[in-house]
Amino acid sequence: MYSTQVLGWFAVFCSAFCFYIATAIIRWAEAYVAIEAPYFVFARFILGFCVVCFTLLVSRRRLQPNRYDLLLGRTITNTIAVFCFYKAVEVGSLAEANILNMTYPLFVALFAWFFIKEQRDTFILMVVGVAFVGIWLILSPGDIGVKWENMWGLCSGMTASLAMIYLNVSRRFHDSQTILFYMFGLGALMVFALFSETIFWPNGRELLFLFACSAAGVLGQYLLTYGFLFVTAVEGSIISSSRILIAALLGPLLVGDPALTLTGWCGALLIFAANSVLAYRKSKRAATGTAI
Repeated sequence: MYSTQVLGWFAVFCSAFCFYIATAIIRWAEAYVAIEAPYFVFARFILGFCVVCFTLLVSRRRLQPNRYDLLLGRTITNTIAVFCFYKAVEVGSLAEANILNMTYPLFVALFAWFFIKEQRDTFILMVVGVAFVGIWLILSPGDIGVKWENMWGLCSGMTASLAMIYLNVSRRFHDSQTILFYMFGLGALMVFALFSETIFWPNGRELLFLFACSAAGVLGQYLLTYGFLFVTAVEGSIISSSRILIAALLGPLLVGDPALTLTGWCGALLIFAANSVLAYRKSKRAATGTAI
């Protein structure tokens, strides 16, 4: 039992590292190729779609779509979230983009508080309020103005929270493979329709960066799914949030980003702590039958 739990912890941590490395590859690619953020999103969805199709063929399982509105909602919100995240990496700091992307649990809690009467917990609202202080510190109000490039990262956190809500509801009607099939397939079509001018036939070096970034992202998704089989929701959420600390520590080392300032570190730690508290609170509510 203990060995499988440790394996689960390791898988979830590796998933957080993979998600970070995917964004680091985007930054490394800037020195060698001219690939814009939408192309990286498109490549990730195409690879994910191929993996899902292969899995369906091997397992001989059929798609079972029941609620197309939920599948479409999940696709649209997830596609916007990934695009905003990769755009934040393209135009701003890698560490700040990852940290702000990890604000999605805060927005999930906030939306739940406003729209689900049973979720109106004053303590959760206080935790979210503290976390928003952390967000403000990341946005660096001490400068002349807010770092507007970081708004892409904040937008990715907001839309990722909507994608998670759609996923939560959609799981009541669909299996994971059906959700992933439509998310990757329709997501790729959506990106191609909106950004076709940025997508081209790649040469060898461009293909290498596109594949490496996509493989890291898809591997992270599967490691996260596998890891959650052996850990509790609280453990998984806290370990997933370690991407905040990974990004803060490795940004200057791997991609030459400036180190976080003292206020930036305070903001990152506040967001990490808030995510951990919300995960614990959610588990307690689930135990009493009051969670979403």
